[in-house]
Amino acid sequence: MEDGEEQQGLSPKDVSDTPSEPAQGAAVSPATEEPAGETKRKIDVLLKAVGDTPIMRNKKWTIERIRTVQGLMDFIKKYLKLDSSEQLFIYVNQSFAPSPDQEVGTLYECFGSDGKLVLHYCKSQAWG
Repeated sequence: MEDGEEQQGLSPKDVSDTPSEPAQGAAVSPATEEPAGETKRKIDVLLKAVGDTPIMRNKKWTIERIRTVQGLMDFIKKYLKLDSSEQLFIYVNQSFAPSPDQEVGTLYECFGSDGKLVLHYCKSQAWG
């Protein structure tokens, strides 16, 4: 991974690193419900390619909640080494394209499941 990716608030996350949820049967007190520090500000995002769009080597990323969809699109373009003139579309639930100024954290709160947000990206319009 390049240093620039880490500075942008994106980092690949291995599924086996650390569990994101408490162990089954573990008591959760009000003090531990809100994750501390960095975990609270970041969410897991799964990026899936659609159509003839190149596939990212790493599909699971940890992204800051305040990152916008446009910022995510810029990152994907840079990661895939696409020309800045090439279009890139991001879709939620394989149905609609969120606004470029929408924060990823808001999408996660509304459409996230199993502790992650699944987004599809492609170079041509696919849905919606």
